Amino acid sequence: MSESSFKSRDIGMRAQKKLFSRMANKNVVKVFIDDTTSQLLDNLHRLAKNQSGNKKLTDKIVKNVIKIVIKIGVLYRNDQFSHDELVLAERFRKRFHSVAMTIVSFYEVDFSFDRNFLVQSLTECSAMLKQLVSRHLTDKSLARIDLVFGFFANPAFLDDVFRMDGEHADLLGRIVSDMHKLLEDGGL
Repeated sequence: MSESSFKSRDIGMRAQKKLFSRMANKNVVKVFIDDTTSQLLDNLHRLAKNQSGNKKLTDKIVKNVIKIVIKIGVLYRNDQFSHDELVLAERFRKRFHSVAMTIVSFYEVDFSFDRNFLVQSLTECSAMLKQLVSRHLTDKSLARIDLVFGFFANPAFLDDVFRMDGEHADLLGRIVSDMHKLLEDGGL
C-alpha cells in the first residue's frame, strides 16, 4: 500500500464493520439497540420460529437484521453516505415507517390485511436498502438483506401470521405493541 492510498479512517471503519458483524449476539445487541427494539427482535424471532419451525434459520435472520442495522450505523456515523445516498436513506426510512404503520393497521383493523400490498412494500424497502448500501457493503451483506426481506415478505408467511384468530395472533399483538412504542418514540 502506498502512502497516498493508506487511510487509517478507512481501515478503522472496515475493522468496526467486521467486528460488529462477528459480535451480533444478545449481549452485544444490548449495547447498540434499546430495550424496546430488542424486545421487538425477540418477538419477531419467536414468531418466525413458531411459523417456520426452523430455529437455525430464524436465528440467522435475526442476526442478519442486527448486523445490517449495526453496519449501516457505522457507515452513517463515519459519514460514508453521499448526499444522494442520504436522500435515499430518508426515503427508505419513510417507506419503512409506512410499512410499520401498515402492519399495525392490518393487525388492529379486521379484514384490512392486503398481502400483495405488504409484499410489494417490503420488496420496495429491500430494493432501496440494497441500493443504499451496495457501494459500501459486500455481496454477503446484500445477501443478508435478501434473506431477511425474502423471509418476511413471503406470501405464505404473511397469510399465516395475519390469519384472523390464528395461532400467531397473541405474538403478533406483542409485536404490534412494540412497534407502537417505537413509532411513538421515533425509533422505527
